[in-house]
Amino acid sequence: MNVLVVEDHPIVVSGFRALLADQADITISDAGTCSSGLQSYKVERPDVAVIDVNLPDGSGFDLARGILNDDPDARILIFTMTDAPILAARAMEAGAKGFFSKNDDPSGLKDALRRIVSGGLWLPDALAQRLALVRVGCEELLDLSERELEVLRRLARGRSLAEIADDLGVSYKTISNETIAPRTKLNARTPMELVRIAVEQKII
Repeated sequence: MNVLVVEDHPIVVSGFRALLADQADITISDAGTCSSGLQSYKVERPDVAVIDVNLPDGSGFDLARGILNDDPDARILIFTMTDAPILAARAMEAGAKGFFSKNDDPSGLKDALRRIVSGGLWLPDALAQRLALVRVGCEELLDLSERELEVLRRLARGRSLAEIADDLGVSYKTISNETIAPRTKLNARTPMELVRIAVEQKII
């Protein structure tokens, strides 16, 4: 099995290689951007591409669509920091065959890859249940970015905008701006109302 990992953090790629080191039939190549990932896919034609959501030059969802435009039979596993059901929905909407959070049990990654390569789909049971609970008619939630979702989760834990800015190493203005688009999309007047809606929709 040939696996292409598109991930811009070398330590994550190293961990990925270490996790699969005991699988003699698996070979791994890697790329760190959308553009290099697409080029690598076209050259290597791997059995499965594992794609991070946030890449330096764009979204992993856009890369997935680009790969599928080139190869409609491509098998793609979206690999991300969070397990928000909205991101899983976006992954499937983009044409991915599976979704795996970096917070999931690492031992499940081998099963996920083998199931996808064999033609199946992979979605952890707990995440599938949460996804099923997201109310129909909330398509606008699919437009929330992973950063926007992360800010929502931290707000829900009681962190202030200033604390979140400090947590993520960015300015207060940056974090404040991250709440503007979600508030507009969800018709929320305040950050706390935004959190309430997100909790009701079971996306955080």
